[in-house]
This record gives sequence, C-alpha cells and structure tokens, in this order.
Amino acid sequence: MNLNICIIGAGTMGSGIAQVAAQNCFTTLLFDINMDVLAKAKVNIQKSLQSLVDKQKITADESVSIFERIRFVNEISLCIADVFIEAIIEKVQAKVSIFNQLAALNSNKAIFASNTSSLSISSIQKEIIEPSRVVGMHFFNPAQIMKLVEVVKGEQTSDDTAQTIYALCKQLNKTPVMCKDAPGFIVNRVARHYYLEAMKLVELGTATYENIDAIMEASGFKMGPFTLMDLIGLDINLAVSQSLYDAFDEAERFKPSHLQIAKVAKGELGRKTGKGFYEYPPSPKGELFKKL
Repeated sequence: MNLNICIIGAGTMGSGIAQVAAQNCFTTLLFDINMDVLAKAKVNIQKSLQSLVDKQKITADESVSIFERIRFVNEISLCIADVFIEAIIEKVQAKVSIFNQLAALNSNKAIFASNTSSLSISSIQKEIIEPSRVVGMHFFNPAQIMKLVEVVKGEQTSDDTAQTIYALCKQLNKTPVMCKDAPGFIVNRVARHYYLEAMKLVELGTATYENIDAIMEASGFKMGPFTLMDLIGLDINLAVSQSLYDAFDEAERFKPSHLQIAKVAKGELGRKTGKGFYEYPPSPKGELFKKL
C-alpha cells in the first residue's frame, strides 16, 4: 500500500509512530498545535535516528532520508492524508473532535485510527461522521522499538478498515494482533495485575520496589513492574487502571493503587519527570535517564 500517513499529537508516542512510518518509507505528517512540542519532537527523532546510526543499524544518509520524509505542521488545514493515527490526550471528546475536523477536510475513504490504550473504540465511533472508518491502532512505548500493535475493531468498524490497518502494521514492520473492542483490549487487561498486585505488596510492606523488580526480572521479565511503570509514565498507567476500574463497575481487582495515586498527585510520573518509583538524574551528556 502506498499510503500517506498523518500522526496527530507530537508527544512521545506520536513522534515515535512518525519515526516508524518514515523509517518504513511512508510520507509522514506530524501535527501538533503546540510549536514547542513539535520542536521537541524534531530533536527527539533526530536523537533516536542518530542512535541507530551509532549502532550501525542505518547509515547517516538513511537517517537524513528518514527525517526528510517527516513534515512537521501545526495547522490542521494541512493535515491531508489517507490514514490518520491520533496520539493525543485520553479523552473521548478530544478524539471525537479531532477526527470530525479531519473528516471534513479529507476524502471519504480516509481511515481514522486511535492509539488509545484504554478508551472504548465503540464509544469514540458513536459521535464520528464516518464510524466505519474508525479503528484502534494501539502501539506500545517506545513505538519505534516495540513490535506489537493491537488492531481494535469497534462495533461499527468495517472489515475493510480493520484489514487495511492490519496490513499497514505489517508494512511498518510491526506484529499486529486483531481484537474486538473490550476494556483494556488484550495487553492492558492481562497485564493490569502485574502492576496492581506489585503495588499492593509494597503497600502491605511485604516487599520493596527493588525486591519485586529484581525477582520479576530474574524470572524472565525484561522489566519489573515498577521500572516498567516509570517508563510508561505513572499518570498514563494510572489512567488505564482507572478506566478498567470504571468499565468493570469498580471491581476490587481493578482498583487503582493509593501508592500510585499519591505519586501522580505529587507529579512524580517516572522517567519523563526524573522521578517516579525511582529517581532518574540526567546523564552528563543529557541522554537517557539511568535508574539509580
């Protein structure tokens, strides 16, 4: 497929998805209304590509070509594409609003994919002009590294839309998994207790963050739950827990942890703020944080 792709939202996920698209030879637009966010996205993508050059995974010339495939825009009128992938705030109305604005500007064949990790695709569809063209396309952080993408069919998603996105994932060198819309989809539903039970053990005084992470990593997990939550962002992780808790009528097994709630309230969100369950001072070169 020779599709033009537009990413809505230039934060960590949006810029990562834009890099993925450009690396796989797609003409890519990266849109955000905030010029500072766009500027930061440019720097982060360049750093990420330079890292690939340093590791000899791509050449310097390839890095330049990849970056040149991305056009950074802050005017929605410039967002003309075949596929839109939104990675904005986790609020249904915000996603509905941006999709409807884009639908008014684009072809009636354009596809609108949401990178939401927890909101119902079916709920988003209810207020969209063309609900059959709305689908979930849930990438995992960091998008330029993690292979899995959940392709989520809402109640009104057409088979053609779902299959187009499934095929696109493969072209992006990702591993797509098709699933029906349900709270937490597959990964967040299954993984929720990896986080919640770990925090419960700490709250009960049974073990420390470090103990639990060390044990889980020794058991074969790439990251312990606390290291992983710090990477994801405690605010994002908490929002998913709250979403499932609400969706399952406040079932005790999905109840958000007071430990995490308190940290989010203090602004201790993990790597992105320099402190979460662990502290992350910048390295001398201003590169990635290191776990203490």
